[in-house]
Amino acid sequence: MREWADYSWQDGGEQGGVGGTLVLTGPLLVSSVGPLDRELRELDRPVSTIDLSATGQIDTVGAWTVLRLAQQHDAEITGAGDQASRLLDVVRGAQSGADIRPPREGALFRSLDKFGRLVSGLGHGSVRVIGFLGAIIMSLGGMIRHPRRIRGRAIVRQMELVGVASLPIIGLMSFLIGIVIAQQGAAQLSQFGAEALAVNLVGRLTLRELGVLMTAIMVAGRSGSAFAAQLGTMKLTEEIDAMRTIGVNPMEALIVPRILASVLMMPLLGFYASVIAILGGAVISDLTLGVPAYSFLMRIREVVPVYDLYIGLIKAPVFGLIVALAGCYQGMQVEGNAEEVGLRTTQAVVQAIFMVIVLDAFFAVFFSNLGWN
Repeated sequence: MREWADYSWQDGGEQGGVGGTLVLTGPLLVSSVGPLDRELRELDRPVSTIDLSATGQIDTVGAWTVLRLAQQHDAEITGAGDQASRLLDVVRGAQSGADIRPPREGALFRSLDKFGRLVSGLGHGSVRVIGFLGAIIMSLGGMIRHPRRIRGRAIVRQMELVGVASLPIIGLMSFLIGIVIAQQGAAQLSQFGAEALAVNLVGRLTLRELGVLMTAIMVAGRSGSAFAAQLGTMKLTEEIDAMRTIGVNPMEALIVPRILASVLMMPLLGFYASVIAILGGAVISDLTLGVPAYSFLMRIREVVPVYDLYIGLIKAPVFGLIVALAGCYQGMQVEGNAEEVGLRTTQAVVQAIFMVIVLDAFFAVFFSNLGWN
């Protein structure tokens, strides 16, 4: 059973002055002094003497509690043993006049400080990203000069993970998106008697924008996060350091296959998603809008210009490169502990989706200026 520290009170100080004697009993340890400390803080009597002759073991927390009480009441400490005397001297010598909590700066200073840290972080992050890109380009150049260093099996394996394994979820998502676009588009266009234009809406939106964009978001959430988590875990377990030790370049073995797989598979996935979305629109048109699915598909051939397909296929590898770069870069930045893996994985997904949307807006303006409206 745990023994708690306690106290008793004796009226009148040792010298007959104002205040009484506080007699502490029991061990003054961090595990037993908690209740006593709370009671002493609420003590409203003047204390002239603190008697430690009935105490047992004492540690620095107990010594600090006694010393704080003595300084609060300007009391004398008596009955301290050798251990208690040494600890009291050590704690007394370690006292500092510094504030426990640093002074809070003004709102303007804190805002400027936060902004400066943000700008500094962006600058350092940009330098690291440029260095990472340089290392990738150097590795690609070395692999082109020495084709034997190309890891074909690793690239095929990553293509399977990025592309083939994600076909079911991307197909389902695209099919549902096609249904939503066709249904909601027809509902809005019917107010103007133009529900037949829902075919144009489904075809152009999926081939030009949503097919590739939604696929890139799905790949970022599925494969980009996996890249960051895998590489981050390998860094924590020092597998990447071990690869360098035995002469294996991690860039060629881990990073380049993932980037090539994403760049190569994204056009195929984007085209696949667009086709499935068009099929979804055809099915819902056949069921609810009275437009046969075959007529819907034939109408797609007439109203969708071929450059919409080109736009989607041009954007897809760029989006794949962004997703893979974000995942691999954040994974290689993991240091410290497992919590860092989760944080870097989240950052990889957020950065990839943000950059994909920004680039999609850029492409929209760019191709419009080219006359591909």
